[in-house]
Amino acid sequence: MIRVLFVCLGNICRSPTAEGVFGDLIKREGLADRITVDSAGTGAYHVGQQPDGRAQAAARKRGVDLSTQRARQVVASDIDRFDYVLAMDAENRSNLLAICPPNKDHKIQLLLDFATGEKGGNVPDPYYGQGDGFETVLDMIEDASRGLLADICNKHL
Repeated sequence: MIRVLFVCLGNICRSPTAEGVFGDLIKREGLADRITVDSAGTGAYHVGQQPDGRAQAAARKRGVDLSTQRARQVVASDIDRFDYVLAMDAENRSNLLAICPPNKDHKIQLLLDFATGEKGGNVPDPYYGQGDGFETVLDMIEDASRGLLADICNKHL
């Protein structure tokens, strides 16, 4: 079983969107029994809350349901448990590296390292922006999810 964890700051916008999009993709590809997905935040700001309503609405328009997810804070043992720990931006990657157990830092990458377009960038935080930011985030996550799945299939399946 390959385990994938998506991480942003509060676990209510970007990382739950990535969990939902990637989870939907692996179901459509018939791989849900071989890949598991989760999300978390580096901060504890929204622990126990559902994803932001705007993130849910944008995802729902694309057939992805985020409503059953609840925010949680990432812990160091997550880095041990998961094969891929994917930060939405450089700041969250830095926060993950700060709690990373010895010799596990190779697991921590940026989600956009798997994008087919511009690699290694940041997925912008749409929380304080206008509603169209959630659509942009979805576009970026959908693209990177396809690249991530290809990487997992090439290396592990």
